[in-house]
Amino acid sequence: MNDSVRSWPALDIHPVSELLQAALVDYDASAVDERSADDWRVFFTSPSERDRAAAALRVEFPDATIESIDVPDENWAARSQASLRAVRVWGIVIAPPWDVPAGSPVSIDQAGPQNRTRPTDPLVIVIQPSMGFGTGHHATTRLCIDALQRLNIGGRTVLDVGTGSGVLAIAASLLGASRSVGIDDDADAITAARENLELNPQAEATLLVADLRATDVGSADVVIANLTGGLLVSAARALQDLVARGGSLVLSGLMAVEETDVLAAFPAWTLEHRSEEDEWLCVVISPPPLPIAPTAS
Repeated sequence: MNDSVRSWPALDIHPVSELLQAALVDYDASAVDERSADDWRVFFTSPSERDRAAAALRVEFPDATIESIDVPDENWAARSQASLRAVRVWGIVIAPPWDVPAGSPVSIDQAGPQNRTRPTDPLVIVIQPSMGFGTGHHATTRLCIDALQRLNIGGRTVLDVGTGSGVLAIAASLLGASRSVGIDDDADAITAARENLELNPQAEATLLVADLRATDVGSADVVIANLTGGLLVSAARALQDLVARGGSLVLSGLMAVEETDVLAAFPAWTLEHRSEEDEWLCVVISPPPLPIAPTAS
């Protein structure tokens, strides 16, 4: 045996339900090899995180088979990602470098969603698949990309919380945001996001390693939080404080069964838009208006 060959901590899980998929987001999973619709190999950032996830998931999902393994690094990441192809969400295409559509990226008409027609020439965002998420192949990423196109963000400021690959911050910039900022508490994610930003020279975005509950990035007209249902609830106060007056908050990463709890964490906020794909949700909410000061009699 060659002891110099690196191995990756992973879990083989079968069957994979929608609820189990949602639970996985609470752990530091670095990649997923979907060997079939209900048979996944999930890779983790460390053996301890793999073991923590395994212990909790076995209790929460006793009917699932969950096996801890160490996978030799035989360039599996490159091989598993090589089959990824470009994904189109309305007027935006998210493409790996090897499947970029012919032609140059173009801007999208920002007239709004009503009576809009499918653009002939989409806006193209190039994302390098890596040990992480945000390639456009997950429902929540697609739902957020759709939500951004429904909001007229031209000339507005945008904050992407938990930016991951940086795809949403890049999309916001290319859609005309006056300032786009992406934050993530994972330094590796920010490194990948900066590499993706370089692949999209038309975009301008500030990418920072930061925790949303312990940073001062200021407010934004549009705040995007594609996190988990549980994290959206626990961070609700901090997220509300990030939204500028008259702004919008885009929430995703939650499942339909979590909708009531998540929306309850934002009392008095108005639901402006709701979309769903494969039991994953995205909602756009707006803050309550400021109370009107009484006038002198």
